[in-house]
Amino acid sequence: MRKKRLVLRLDDAAQRMDTDKWKCMEDLLDKYHIKPLVGVIPDCQDPLMEKYPEDEFFWDKVHVWIEKGWSIALHGYRHVYDSRDGGINPVNQYSEFAGHSCELQADRISKGLKILKSKGIEPKVFFAPGHTFDENTLKALELKSAIRIISDTFAWDVYQKGGFTFIPQQSGKVRKLPCATITYCYHPNTMDEDSFFDLECFLKKYSRLFCQIEEISGIKRKYSMLDRLLSVAYFMRRKIHH
Repeated sequence: MRKKRLVLRLDDAAQRMDTDKWKCMEDLLDKYHIKPLVGVIPDCQDPLMEKYPEDEFFWDKVHVWIEKGWSIALHGYRHVYDSRDGGINPVNQYSEFAGHSCELQADRISKGLKILKSKGIEPKVFFAPGHTFDENTLKALELKSAIRIISDTFAWDVYQKGGFTFIPQQSGKVRKLPCATITYCYHPNTMDEDSFFDLECFLKKYSRLFCQIEEISGIKRKYSMLDRLLSVAYFMRRKIHH
């Protein structure tokens, strides 16, 4: 693999989560000195996560992650899908944000940030549950936050568009891809032993290529024709295989 930039993103950190698997992930990343981007759900109401006991030490853990150099993202508000709209990144056809009015989205972003800030957490990155957001999401972020970094969309490299920096997210598991910057998105709550094993095998070889969000968020690059072509090809492929 030639020199490139890799990012590890962890989704669905919340007061109700699989603490054992998150501990396994934390230990693994500490072993290889990886500092990921972690999406924190401020007020998780996702019924799929009700099976996990509430972790009274969750917010303390988030602060430990921050002290380690991990980056924290605002991962929506309640992680409840109440729209059938894929928005401008239609990885899925459901959303907490896409398809809703700017006012409603602004309210959710404002409430989510208020919770994180009450815990002493100031996220600099946003990514929506289900990867789905739209132009109103970006307007709402402009209105209610200082967040100007989005982790999502399929592209060749980090790019700037409409006042935001987009750090593309191309894969749900570690693998070789030709892109210049690659984000691998993992959901520790649903990982199995094979997933952890494959991740460690990859980290043994390529840990030196992983970087922090802060190292790449300042890249000055416009959205290109190559980005557009890759995005079109990606979503066409998803449509065929789904």
